[in-house]
Amino acid sequence: MASLLLIDDDIELTELLSEYLTQQGFNVSVCNNGKEGLHVAKKEPFDVILLDVMLPEMDGFEVLKALRTHILTPVIMLTAKGDDFDRIFGLELGADDYIPKPFNHRELVARIRAITRRVEFCQQPSTLNPKLQVSHLCMDLMSRSVLCHDNQIIVTGTEFEILHMLLQKPGQIISKQDISVHVLGRRLAPFDRSIDMHVSNLRKKIQTGTHNPIQTVRGIGYVLTLGDDA
Repeated sequence: MASLLLIDDDIELTELLSEYLTQQGFNVSVCNNGKEGLHVAKKEPFDVILLDVMLPEMDGFEVLKALRTHILTPVIMLTAKGDDFDRIFGLELGADDYIPKPFNHRELVARIRAITRRVEFCQQPSTLNPKLQVSHLCMDLMSRSVLCHDNQIIVTGTEFEILHMLLQKPGQIISKQDISVHVLGRRLAPFDRSIDMHVSNLRKKIQTGTHNPIQTVRGIGYVLTLGDDA
């Protein structure tokens, strides 16, 4: 049973959503303000955190920023419908996905299950070589760690899975749609910039010199390349 932490100040919504998610087989904990949510998230292990943007005491962005200095638990941001700034900023801070309010409860469950399936799959023992290396980039599939020029870099679960896809096929173009389906468990909607933001965060972490290993193929996706100064 996957454990969820729901951080939202809308008490009526959290009661209804908690009841629904429990019926769907999840173990749900609820916090109604940012500070309490941050404290509980640091104290107890959760599989997924559902985090509202508009919170008292600490807003969702502050909570997410503080979380990412300590833990990499997958986070789904609950954002205002049509507010692109909230979505993009949340992804820049390390959120794994977002869903706009008001949302369909079944869609939320699908998003949660996509993330928990990914986590469960990653925790299974691999029969393949547990280490994958291309030039100066190396990832350990067992410890979920990434090295760049022998220096460990901290990546979220979503960033790890994107880099894993690219490292498996260096020099080959991987479409945004394929990345979204594999990593987020859903097809990209029109104007959805989720994958763009995750890749942007990842590129900043593995930048070396003037060359970045992850190159954009406009209108299609991304390709892992290695320059002379990589």
